[in-house]
Amino acid sequence: MMRLSAKRVRKELKTLEGWKLKGKGICRTFSFKDFVESIYFVTRVAALAEEFDHHPDFLIMYDKVRLTLTTHDEGGLTEKDFKLARHINRLRT
Repeated sequence: MMRLSAKRVRKELKTLEGWKLKGKGICRTFSFKDFVESIYFVTRVAALAEEFDHHPDFLIMYDKVRLTLTTHDEGGLTEKDFKLARHINRLRT
């Protein structure tokens, strides 16, 4: 899968609630009631990531989870990152 152009990345970000460009990836921080809810969310995202064979970087901070997506093999963002981000957002609705 090919890396997206900067113009395409900006376009995709406009349609993706809560995610921001950070370096060669996109990231979003999710907030929860407590640590248990955070871990439950991480578990659900992990299962989704396995299904898509595309895995985010996780940073767990008690009641917050920061996810970062990038396609390491392509050295930046691809359609896979935005597709997974959309599915992750649906976990929170």
